[in-house]
Amino acid sequence: MNEMMMITMVNGYNEVAYTHNYIYGFTDRKNVYVSFAKADVMPYILTLDKASRGAGYSLRFKPNKAQKEILKMQDRTFVLCSEEYFEECFKNSKYNRGEIFEKMITEYFGQEWEKDNVPFTEDGDITIDGIAYQIKYQKATFCTESSLANLRK
Repeated sequence: MNEMMMITMVNGYNEVAYTHNYIYGFTDRKNVYVSFAKADVMPYILTLDKASRGAGYSLRFKPNKAQKEILKMQDRTFVLCSEEYFEECFKNSKYNRGEIFEKMITEYFGQEWEKDNVPFTEDGDITIDGIAYQIKYQKATFCTESSLANLRK
């Protein structure tokens, strides 16, 4: 049942998503990694969780060791910074870790970051060489079952 629900949610998300290109961030061995991946990797690196407030299931990016290894095998993966530096940036900011990661990625690619609330159905978080990407840092929620149902109406 859960495997079927995972596939259903990944497919539903991809039906409404503006882009199918992702930049994932995660910590491993005291470093923050960046991994570029396409939507076909999603079933292998995402987790099905229970959503809060009766919203059914949620599709989350909270990679375990094996999932981190899958991400490291992607064509474009590199160390962005130390986990210590990342946490220092987080502690000295009003933003959450996902926003800090997004800011670091944006600046890494020579662009100016500003917090926005553009829905994933309308645009990516960053465009690099004409390709839009969604940026996700570990523990990020992609969607809930109820939000996906509302978007697909």
